[in-house]
Parts: sequence; C-alpha cells; structure tokens
Amino acid sequence: MEAIEFNLEGEYIELLQLLKAIGVAQTGGHAKMIVDDGGVVRDGEVETRKRAKIRKGDVLEVEGQIKITIL
Repeated sequence: MEAIEFNLEGEYIELLQLLKAIGVAQTGGHAKMIVDDGGVVRDGEVETRKRAKIRKGDVLEVEGQIKITIL
C-alpha cells in the first residue's frame, strides 16, 4: 500500500479537494465516483460525505491502495 503524508494548511480540507490535491482523482467528477463507490475509509469507517472536513490527525485509505495521513 502506498503511503502519503499530506501537510494540511488551515483548519480542514474537504474530502473531494483532498483527493484532487494529492492526485488520486484527476477531476471533481472522478473524486465523487470514488466516494460514491465507498472507496474512502476514514479512521476505520467508510466515508460517504463528499464534503467531509478532513482535519489533522485523520487517516484515510483510498480504494485499499493508498494510505493518507493528514499532518
């Protein structure tokens, strides 16, 4: 599994913006498809909210292939 550390500037980033920022999704539509298909796990639970506020300390897994730690 690929590991990515994302340095968060500010209080939070929305899930769709994060997926685009790290290059997991090429477009907003692609990011929505990943979330709608249940492809994002946040702190052990499937995250279905496209605009979920991702904060420092969160750990996400995308499609079981990428682990993202928010710093």
